[in-house]
Amino acid sequence: MQIYKAIVLGIIVTGFLSVGNTGADSIKDELEASPRHGEWVKVTTADGRTVNTFVVYPEVKEPATAIIVIHEIFGLTDWIRLVADRLAAEGFVAICPDLLSGMGPDGGGTESFESGDDVRRSIRELSPSQVTSDLDAIQKYARDLPSTNDKVAVSGFCWGGGQTFSYAVHSDTIAAGFVFYGRAAAITDVPKISAPIYGFYGESDNRINATINVTKAAADATNVTYEPVTYEDVGHAFLRRGMAEDANDAQKAATKAAWERWVSLLQGL
Repeated sequence: MQIYKAIVLGIIVTGFLSVGNTGADSIKDELEASPRHGEWVKVTTADGRTVNTFVVYPEVKEPATAIIVIHEIFGLTDWIRLVADRLAAEGFVAICPDLLSGMGPDGGGTESFESGDDVRRSIRELSPSQVTSDLDAIQKYARDLPSTNDKVAVSGFCWGGGQTFSYAVHSDTIAAGFVFYGRAAAITDVPKISAPIYGFYGESDNRINATINVTKAAADATNVTYEPVTYEDVGHAFLRRGMAEDANDAQKAATKAAWERWVSLLQGL
């Protein structure tokens, strides 16, 4: 397992200021000021569910790789939308489904819940089959867009990272999976994965990191590509924390390194 050691120097952190300064107000301000086209669409699943989805398009000439971004246990937040906008700035079509669509009060999604606890409780109650069906529909939507090429990758954070791993077990058509501090697939399911999986983990995330080595061993034994990288001096949710206004230097440096790795891997698909 590769370990990234953050070199916490001002010049390194300063070079990534575009991924800092994201308090609630500044997130909304950046989204409002974005020159890229973002829109809400409704995607219908095979069983008739409607998934409210945020899509952001890059300003490029050629068809672009699509990246599905699966939200954290907090649901589809403005922070996830900001990540999507910044991915579009890098040249990708970013697609963010609200997997709580229709599950909230009066049939609403993430925004309809009264509290964060209600959101987290409802996320935990989602059935795996429904999540898979939703993601199948989102993948089809991505492939049918005139502005995308034939590559669709999947990524996720925290709960969404675990869903990314699980979806890679199910789908043999995704180009890659990018797991940000999410739980691994069951060891018995690892051989079913055909796409390369790239992991991003904080050194102090004991709960998640406990399964990295056994998952890596299972992947290596069955010729499945699984490349985990652990970033020193940071913990769970380090990418979000590294983009926050109060991020420390280690969080900023790890976020910079992880983002650059992610973009480089996407460009190489």
